[in-house]
Amino acid sequence: MFSIAIQQQQYKTYILSDETAGSHLEIVPERGGIITRWQVKGEEILYLDAERFANPELSVRGGIPILFPICGNLPENTYTLNGKQYILKQHGFARDLPWQVIEQTTTNKATLTLVLSSNEQTKAVYPFDFQLLFTYELQGNTLEIRQQYHNLSSTQLPFSIGFHPYFLTGDKNQLEFAIPSQEYQDQKSKEIHPFNGNFDFNRDEIDFAFGQITSQSASVTDNSRQLKLTLDSDDIFSMLVFWTLQGKEFYCLEPWSAPRNALNTGEKLTVLEPGASHTASVRLTANFF
Repeated sequence: MFSIAIQQQQYKTYILSDETAGSHLEIVPERGGIITRWQVKGEEILYLDAERFANPELSVRGGIPILFPICGNLPENTYTLNGKQYILKQHGFARDLPWQVIEQTTTNKATLTLVLSSNEQTKAVYPFDFQLLFTYELQGNTLEIRQQYHNLSSTQLPFSIGFHPYFLTGDKNQLEFAIPSQEYQDQKSKEIHPFNGNFDFNRDEIDFAFGQITSQSASVTDNSRQLKLTLDSDDIFSMLVFWTLQGKEFYCLEPWSAPRNALNTGEKLTVLEPGASHTASVRLTANFF
């Protein structure tokens, strides 16, 4: 049995449930369309820093933030378009702006569709007309995010897209990684290193970009929680980023369509013609063993 409930917490929160599977999904449209909670069999899958979430001045650290129209940051937060400079902060603006709910269904699965459209605020930093439609689908132990990107401009629409899921973990040394790549770039030093399947969790911060992935499926097994998480994404997501901080009970495995600064370099940038659209999907599956 599937249901959707609405709770007025600090923000209006939509709770999608699959009662049979004991799975629940919480989404806050006005706080960047973010997923804040995902439970499977009563177990928390995601991490959320509640204090940061409660402060609208701070970016959310937790849940599954949306990255658009850039992933990562730009040098000095600037990019140049047609000879004009624009300021766009890290990961773009989609994760900060309010989204609108336009549809919800509970037939065979629980789904919620949100929309974000360009406005004067977005055009000041990103001078394009666009519409994003995201549908969150909950069924059993699977969460799928279906996306539609529409160019409503009379010019080409350049962008990159991604997600920044924060997964709850206890002992990071009990994590096993199946990341389909032989190498990564350290985002701090910019050096390329071979990847042997392990990370050094004694570091203060790990921020590694896997730019040469050989499959659209990756997984992390958390032996301390007896949980295997699988991330499947469409071809547009050409890379994965792994990020974590020492002493924090989370790790992030992020599907990105393009690397940092793609809006300036053009590397792996998606460019939609006027009136064109692009659809994409990211699917997360949580298996307890």
